[in-house]
Amino acid sequence: MPEKVSPGPLRGNPPPREAVCVHTRKVYDSCCEKECLRDLRVYLTGASQCILESAINVKAKSAELLWTSIDVEPITYNRGFFTVDTRYFFKITCEAFCGVGRPKTLTGLAVYDRRTVLFGSEGSARIFSSMYTGNSLDLQNPERSNLPVAVVEVVDPVVLGCRMEDRCGSCCSVDVPADICGCFDDDLATGGEGRQLLVTLGQFSIIRLERDVQLLMPAYDFCMPQKECAGSGEDPCALFQNFQFPVDEFFPPKESDFLQNQTGNTASNCGSPQNNCGNCGCGKLSRK
Repeated sequence: MPEKVSPGPLRGNPPPREAVCVHTRKVYDSCCEKECLRDLRVYLTGASQCILESAINVKAKSAELLWTSIDVEPITYNRGFFTVDTRYFFKITCEAFCGVGRPKTLTGLAVYDRRTVLFGSEGSARIFSSMYTGNSLDLQNPERSNLPVAVVEVVDPVVLGCRMEDRCGSCCSVDVPADICGCFDDDLATGGEGRQLLVTLGQFSIIRLERDVQLLMPAYDFCMPQKECAGSGEDPCALFQNFQFPVDEFFPPKESDFLQNQTGNTASNCGSPQNNCGNCGCGKLSRK
């Protein structure tokens, strides 16, 4: 259907047919962060804590972001600005060397808190909405205020190092959600005595504040798909013949290929006029 307008550049397209009102979220403020989270305590499981007590050395293996808790609050006497408090929960996996035998795996939880100040504009409207329910009465959604919505985009952190440390004394309690505790096969040890495992992580994140708005947009036409759905009755062998031979799976790329790809990605992303990350390492974010 060449007469239909497809998404893409507007150059050469006919003038818009009408102006339509679109309800969407507008980004009012955002920032990107490249942080080194130094010496975070890892709350090991009970079995892992016993292994750590007799370990000679430890080596970091991986870190996985389990969940991020987000809270948005207005700043007093600074209208339009909000604090975004984020708490990151990481699952840490390490190896402990206890002698001449094979290393043993340690697992635990690391927690990091971060506060960011962003502009989110103002709004005092009270919002009500309903949700359709088939063959029943429509449900009334809870009333909500016109606060901005915080969105946090994070990639799994890079493990930069880990070490053991002997400590004595009390330790403040950590409020761990039940769903996070369910990610481990044993209870977490939060005591303050004995050895503790400390880990250093490198983290990349993007935080932004959004608000529901109505925007007036030019409309060209309804967007129709340009290709037909592939049928399941096609000959599988004929379909397989169209596959490209996976040469890279048999011959891994050289070091020079990696360096060329990294240089090209950094130049193409950080050099573009749409990118306003500054000096926060946005090239590494784009490669993810």
